Amino acid sequence: MAVTIQQIADKAGVSRGTVDRALNNRGRINPEVADQIRQIAEEMGYAPKNRKRSISSKGKLRIGVVTQLARSSFMLEVNRGIRQAAEELAEKGIALLVREGLSVDEEEQLDAIDALVREGIHGLAVMPVDCESIRMKLNWLIEEKKIPVVTFNSDIVGTKRSCYVGMDNRKSGRTAAGLLGMLTGGTGKILVITGFFSNHVNNERVDGFVEELKNSFPDLELAGVQGSFDDRDEVERIVVNTLLNVPGINGIFAASGGQEGIARAYEKLKLERRPFTVIYDLTPNNRNALADDVADFLIDQEAYVQGYQPPLILADLLQKGKKVEEEFQYTDINIKTKYNV
Repeated sequence: MAVTIQQIADKAGVSRGTVDRALNNRGRINPEVADQIRQIAEEMGYAPKNRKRSISSKGKLRIGVVTQLARSSFMLEVNRGIRQAAEELAEKGIALLVREGLSVDEEEQLDAIDALVREGIHGLAVMPVDCESIRMKLNWLIEEKKIPVVTFNSDIVGTKRSCYVGMDNRKSGRTAAGLLGMLTGGTGKILVITGFFSNHVNNERVDGFVEELKNSFPDLELAGVQGSFDDRDEVERIVVNTLLNVPGINGIFAASGGQEGIARAYEKLKLERRPFTVIYDLTPNNRNALADDVADFLIDQEAYVQGYQPPLILADLLQKGKKVEEEFQYTDINIKTKYNV
């Protein structure tokens, strides 16, 4: 006898609607709950009606994925989402072709996109470098090649991409400013560490942070914005040099990667009282930073969802002609401490 959605729901302890969303990738659902439901469905032998259906009489659909900063710890969760999407789409006859960028480099990204076009992709999910050459390339894909584009994690203005999946980074920067404003009592000096000044994500976070400081905490002084290239050694050097040479630093906002360098700097300086510290992304090293009292707050951006959702959006668009209704599909801004991580 065939396994039903209701039986899966009963075993998972959720509603039929939740099971339907998990199995058919519809609507918002906690990724961990979705994974659990899909695992239960597999164990029970559930077989969706369209599992073996061919997608296109003209051959297998191909969706390209282009990322940045492949070696950063943040990408672990993004890549987990991409892999899960690839497995699910493979069952539907859709191939996911991934090109990982090592840096925030426009030439590297242009080469990756061109390689995917030569492989015959029908859709593209991309973490775009914010520059004119990428903007022109994406518009060429969309307008001339009729290849739909979804941006994720970072966005790019001036393109006709279908939608953006990721955090509202400007709002998250304002959130970080609010946290440090409360922690410091609204007075003192704040050091801001970003990654690449060419990274749209970093810039949006810093802009939101500075905007909120000026509006809500005018007595908090910005001690500088320094780029670290997401390198932990550079982060360590920045923190050590700043704390030794600029008196009154009582807050640090790290808007990008390499954040383990903060812990190394604090250890090296043997501080009696460290600055209040806000970091990003729920990576293994950053979990330790919270647990070890290196950081006070961590802002998480649901990296798994950012990797998982874009290929599915493109698959629905290509296979079913499903219109993308929301241009900005923002992930949650989750605030973590050592008590709720």
